[in-house]
Amino acid sequence: MTHDTPTPTPTLDLGPQTRILARLAEGVSDARLADPTPCPDLAVRNLLGHLTGLAIAFRDAARKDLGVTTDTSPEATVPDIGPGWREQLLKVLGELAEAWRAPEAWTGVTRAGGVDLPGAVAGAVAADELVIHGWDLARATGQDYHPDPAALQTSYGLLSAAAEESDRGAGMFGPVVPVPADAPLLDRAVGLSGRDPGWTRPV
Repeated sequence: MTHDTPTPTPTLDLGPQTRILARLAEGVSDARLADPTPCPDLAVRNLLGHLTGLAIAFRDAARKDLGVTTDTSPEATVPDIGPGWREQLLKVLGELAEAWRAPEAWTGVTRAGGVDLPGAVAGAVAADELVIHGWDLARATGQDYHPDPAALQTSYGLLSAAAEESDRGAGMFGPVVPVPADAPLLDRAVGLSGRDPGWTRPV
């Protein structure tokens, strides 16, 4: 008698978080594109360009379609947007979510940002990028932000594990900003990402 190997279940549906991010992007007026963001040296337009690029990279990472999009470091160039950026960003966010619904996306080894990662880790990093950059975009453009709870929990778990492994108070993306232990989970994740949860856009 033979036994079929169970098909792995995707760890997380990124669809709810990509839809939240898409709504934020739709709420960005052209007048805000040059405004500063919590990301040093990135204006809103550059953050939107980064979101477009990471959505493409992690879409291809899920598909194991490795090449230029998955091999290039995000620090290689300053990202920007072009004509039709709204439609493009919404399109690639949808494709990203759909790609990570495939069970095989969470298995094996893939690559993103030029770094080889287990599929499950890459999926968690994708969730973290969507959650934290969603906060960046919302704060920079004065919009309310309530991330998908499952994606937020994944982001917090990834960031807290990285901080615990560091011996100098550094997180995955920079020095951890101390946040009270009883602060909302989003604030704690933002602090672990190296951002000040109290950041507000200049008036």
